[in-house]
Amino acid sequence: MTTPLPATMTAITIPTPGGPEALVPGERPVPQPVKGELLVKVKAAGVNRPDVMQRKGLYPPPAGASDIPGLEIAGTVVATGPETQRFKVGDRVCALVTGGGYAEYCTTSALTALPIPDGLSATEAAALPETFFTVWSNVFDRGRLQPGEVLLVHGGTSGIGTTAIQLAKAFGSKVFVTVGSPEKCEAARKLGADLAIDYNTQDFVAEVKSATGGKGADVILDMVAGDYIARNYEAAAVDGRIVQIAFQKGSKAQVDFMRVMLKRLTHTGSTLRSRPVADKALIAQALEEKVWPLIAKGSVKPLIDATFPLKEAAAAHAHMEGSTHIGKIVLTIG
Repeated sequence: MTTPLPATMTAITIPTPGGPEALVPGERPVPQPVKGELLVKVKAAGVNRPDVMQRKGLYPPPAGASDIPGLEIAGTVVATGPETQRFKVGDRVCALVTGGGYAEYCTTSALTALPIPDGLSATEAAALPETFFTVWSNVFDRGRLQPGEVLLVHGGTSGIGTTAIQLAKAFGSKVFVTVGSPEKCEAARKLGADLAIDYNTQDFVAEVKSATGGKGADVILDMVAGDYIARNYEAAAVDGRIVQIAFQKGSKAQVDFMRVMLKRLTHTGSTLRSRPVADKALIAQALEEKVWPLIAKGSVKPLIDATFPLKEAAAAHAHMEGSTHIGKIVLTIG
């Protein structure tokens, strides 16, 4: 089923990798949905660190994925491919995509699309998929966070961090975060963090140990790496789980693995973009069952820091790289 569609659309391209100015608006053909896919008229698209890495030429899209950046979208279904049963033309959806989000139209597997929760705008809904899929998969699936346990989140006021705070608190855990300023400490506490540590003036290992009576954090969500890896091992509790999702300080480090043995630590990690659709579909099902009701009743909500029009994607990336944002950055379209 289709509705009349234009042949071309505005999309953000990357002719040559580089700084924010490498993001250039251009014209591209409107993509067509194939078996099991939806075509969405995009109203908003989330901006994420992987988009920045792709822009720099450091994170190429997986085989078969669009070279247009953008990993999460929200909008209205305007066409469906064969064997797409759940969603129909006119449905409001948000979706995790492997690329193509910075555009007026984007295709997505129906299995990684979710209905926009009641009460949310498209701008708010576009801030959900990448962060909520990532947090659920890594904190709850891989990290196995339990009620009453302590979660330490590095980058506590990022899109990932603000989501992790809210979800962990909603499911009965304590949350500690590291952030880079007193203002960010206050923002994290307002969201529900039990302890906010300014990494510029405080040692997070000492602060976590002090706040837990020497026990340490049960789960650590880390997007920093580098010298944080060894420090995470010190800050972790016995039987602690460290989950790696990015490497802002580099993917290589020298560490003493004796801590892993003595504390029986688990250090795991994952990427999301290249995982099979079937894996992402399971995460989507869990979110719709366990998290979407919390969003619908307002107990969990995406935090939006700033919005930019699609053609100002370069300014959005510059804002992200300034690291002053608290919550999500979103591109608006139309």
